[in-house]
Amino acid sequence: MALELNRLSAKAVTAAKGLALLADGGGLYLRVAASKADGSAGAKSWVFIYRLGTKRTEIGLGSLTAVTLAKSREIAGACRALVAEGKNPKLALAANVAAPTFGQMADSYIEAMEGKWKNAKHREQWHMTLREYAKPLRDKPVNEITVEHVLACLKPHWTKRPETAGRLRGRIERELNAAKAAGHRTGENPAAWKGHLENLLPSRTKLSRGHHPALPFAELPAFIGDLREREGIAALAVEFTIFTAARSGEVRGATWPEIDLDAKVWTIPAKRMKAGREHRVPLSDRAIAILTAVRPLQRRDNIVFPGIKRDAPLSDMSLSAVLRRMKISQDKASIHGFRSSFKDWATETTSFPRPRLRTSPATPPSAPIAVAINFSAAAS
Repeated sequence: MALELNRLSAKAVTAAKGLALLADGGGLYLRVAASKADGSAGAKSWVFIYRLGTKRTEIGLGSLTAVTLAKSREIAGACRALVAEGKNPKLALAANVAAPTFGQMADSYIEAMEGKWKNAKHREQWHMTLREYAKPLRDKPVNEITVEHVLACLKPHWTKRPETAGRLRGRIERELNAAKAAGHRTGENPAAWKGHLENLLPSRTKLSRGHHPALPFAELPAFIGDLREREGIAALAVEFTIFTAARSGEVRGATWPEIDLDAKVWTIPAKRMKAGREHRVPLSDRAIAILTAVRPLQRRDNIVFPGIKRDAPLSDMSLSAVLRRMKISQDKASIHGFRSSFKDWATETTSFPRPRLRTSPATPPSAPIAVAINFSAAAS
């Protein structure tokens, strides 16, 4: 039976959106990523699927922005000819497909994934690292990027902003792994850390504590005393953040249905957690007192710490502004750094070397509650 080829029209390729795998015939497919939040089409790329013996294999031919419909058909035809001869087209792909640049790979990944990322800040971080900090790599074909290229990209940031540099390295590694999976690269990943770049760059843990300076826990009682002299819901939110060892985003997004005042437990749903898993936070007496104080402010949106705008929580900057008004310099303490203050206190003064204030629904929270209560007493 003759192969049915060239099923897709240029118009259909352009209009395609929604998670789909569209057949052009003869093993050539257009893969369309899930539509973005605004309803526009996700990233599109060409793949060739074939069988050699009993093994089914898929190889990437490049993104739609890098490989036209006509070019993809030309490459697919060459691949079919190789399969007919019993040869593996994946091994010959490098000779048939010009490798995309790192920038093309990165942009396609961002376009495909940004609709799935949790918040605008996370999306902006990916844009910044892969489009700004990775700028030296963007015009280079992915199959030509070496260790020297990666080091030249990382070194300007490695000691100055280690947290950002670490994310940058990880994202470069991921893009180059994707390039290898698509058949555009072979060999070791030049951005890999373990057994590779760890031998060429100092460990980030030896450089600094990153962007989150932490107040020494011995100074917390005086800090809390000063904090309680401050008026406003933002000051209460900061104190609640300290006594729950939570991330500021978790606190600002907290809603009353998540709070069980009788059980003294705050249950954070998986969709609001960085790890994507539901967690329970035990609440000390002071944390309960703070919740009691803000309860009269409850609005229709049920946000525990409401912001000025209707149906919106406090902004991240509002919490940081409390520290600025208290004349706490940015290199001395930060909102996120209070998590480290708690960990240092628990490690040095309790029998819980790795304290876990958050527990799964099946785990009794008695031990973490004891730690929370003791920390609340020590910090007050």
